[in-house]
Amino acid sequence: MAVLPIRCAPDPVLRKKAKKVKKIDASIQKLIDDMIDTVRAAPGVGLAAPQVGESLRVIVVEVPEHELIALINPQIVKRTGERRVDEGCLSVPGYRAEITRSETVTVKGLNREGREVRIKAQELLAEAFEHETDHINGVLYVDYLESMDELVKLEPAESESDAAGAGR
Repeated sequence: MAVLPIRCAPDPVLRKKAKKVKKIDASIQKLIDDMIDTVRAAPGVGLAAPQVGESLRVIVVEVPEHELIALINPQIVKRTGERRVDEGCLSVPGYRAEITRSETVTVKGLNREGREVRIKAQELLAEAFEHETDHINGVLYVDYLESMDELVKLEPAESESDAAGAGR
């Protein structure tokens, strides 16, 4: 297992629609393990494979009070409600912005054993699923802003201490 370098905007891999995983083999298992190490070291609450340079539909999410979730080929199948959230991203370091996310999402995908799972999520977990699913579709949270002037630059100490709640 290893901590991988996180790709930052404007890296082109972040703007590509990631490829569907056809076979869950040892390379996918290693990627998931490395992504877990990377998100925990960042620290963040989620990470998508394109953020570590792999254009594959794989995400990991670990928010407080929930166990870590690794999903292969995830897709959001239902969204309800709207809420404003203060969001940041490990691939856009040092900035945050307020955007609109769903109150509740249902995501489905394969777990690392290849079994289909369906998860209904709220609050930070729902936000993390939306954020990471955006990543595998080539979308960054800044795409939801009307202007880049809406980005708030964080002070260095603030960006390190807030990363656990902000970085996805």
